[in-house]
Amino acid sequence: MVADVKERSAFAGAMLPSLRGATGPLIGLIVLCLFLTFATDKFLSVRNFLNVLDQITVLGVMAVGMTMVILIGGIDLAVGSVMALAMMVLGYLNVVAGVPMGLAIPLALAAAALNGLIAGLLITRFNVPAFIATLAMMSITRGLANMITDGQQIIGFPAWFNMMAIVRFGGFLTLTVAVMIVVFIVGLLYQRYRHGGRVLYAIGGNAEVARLAGINVQRATVLVYVVCSFLAGLSGMVLAARLDSVQPSSGVSYELDAIAAVVIGGTSLSGGTGGIGGTIIGVLIIGVLRNGLNLLSVSPFMQQVIIGAVIVLAVTAETYRKRKS
Repeated sequence: MVADVKERSAFAGAMLPSLRGATGPLIGLIVLCLFLTFATDKFLSVRNFLNVLDQITVLGVMAVGMTMVILIGGIDLAVGSVMALAMMVLGYLNVVAGVPMGLAIPLALAAAALNGLIAGLLITRFNVPAFIATLAMMSITRGLANMITDGQQIIGFPAWFNMMAIVRFGGFLTLTVAVMIVVFIVGLLYQRYRHGGRVLYAIGGNAEVARLAGINVQRATVLVYVVCSFLAGLSGMVLAARLDSVQPSSGVSYELDAIAAVVIGGTSLSGGTGGIGGTIIGVLIIGVLRNGLNLLSVSPFMQQVIIGAVIVLAVTAETYRKRKS
């Protein structure tokens, strides 16, 4: 009984920083929505809300995996390239080789997860810094994606595959949005109620202390990178369904968007604080901001400046909060 109380107290203590870190982004999201509601009459509508959900599906799935990596104090620069590789493997297997989608999709996801396994082993077994290991894998996987078709795109997927991103069941959700929501829910439940979720905070807080406490830090680290790459591959499946085509140039700068969503959501780049709840808000902020700027006819170049400024403000607010606490 006493042990159970202690475990629950430790869990609550681990989750408290995550909840505090998400408060600021949530307020920012509400203020942003209020501003856009008055700035343009097209923003506050069911149709536009559904458009925002459609637009954030790829980033949302990828950002969940990035959150786990950053929680342990790591980084993964390869997710955009991994997404492209998974898409090209899917296209080659299904369209060129004639493999059924029921088999092509798992094989494409396995190819993505393999990248995470290699990156995780480089980091844990050979002590390669995460930045360097994933930077190398970013180059390797992008090259492999281009080699599959010599840089050419692939089209010709089954009609039902594209319909996953078009048909709104109940007039509301597409299957691709449903995939994102399921990933969100599973990620939240794992982070909050599973031992492995609490391990992420322990490793991010102090990896050596976690090791001395009996946590297999190396195995947990490898698994985190595998999951991150797997989710990057899954985001590639979502993007392929939306575009009804695949090309090796897909996913460029998506790693930066994923990191931005995680940071805006209140997760510290040094690890140990934050969580998927905040990342969901961060993804929504980026999606709503881009949608609103498009409605206001702001140029894409200015949008990059504004989103960069939002990232700076988010990091500054996080630093200020840490100093106050």
